[in-house]
Amino acid sequence: MGHGGNVIQELTTDHREVEEIFGRFEALPPGSPDRKNLCDQATIELVRHSVAEEAYLYPAVREHVAGGDALADKELEDHAKAEQIMKDLEGCQADDPRFDTLMTQLMSEIRSHVTDEEQNLFPRLEAACPPDALMELGDKVRRAKQTAPTRPHPSAPDTPPANKLLAPGAGLVDRLRDALSGRGKES
Repeated sequence: MGHGGNVIQELTTDHREVEEIFGRFEALPPGSPDRKNLCDQATIELVRHSVAEEAYLYPAVREHVAGGDALADKELEDHAKAEQIMKDLEGCQADDPRFDTLMTQLMSEIRSHVTDEEQNLFPRLEAACPPDALMELGDKVRRAKQTAPTRPHPSAPDTPPANKLLAPGAGLVDRLRDALSGRGKES
């Protein structure tokens, strides 16, 4: 899928990519080892996406959108729930009795979050924020995803400036762990 454009286009592309992974996951039988691989792929994409949103999207919402503080706080709560589920999934294999339940919870949480962002937050931001600022945010989000962590870190800060300072270091460690273990690679 094509990445680029303003922040809304970039994040919407991410949403579609994660939904495609979820669809592939749901098409596999319970217990299939490929389900764990798809879970890991979804987690990698979701964590990178969330870190970028927390660093750039939600501060912009706070700045430009009326009632933006409450909107951003709600989105951060959604992220915290999803991140805890992903952390719980990290220790599960596809044949673990908790695995399917946790994945169902994660997919439900993410689908609800995506619907809320696309139907509520994105239109409000687009109406309130100048087009050039939205394009600049898209560039910042793409750069942030390149260095973002790929594993859930529920205890990590989720607001600037601490999240912007700590995410690249955690991201480097996560990508090294992924490379050594083969995590997130398609089989």
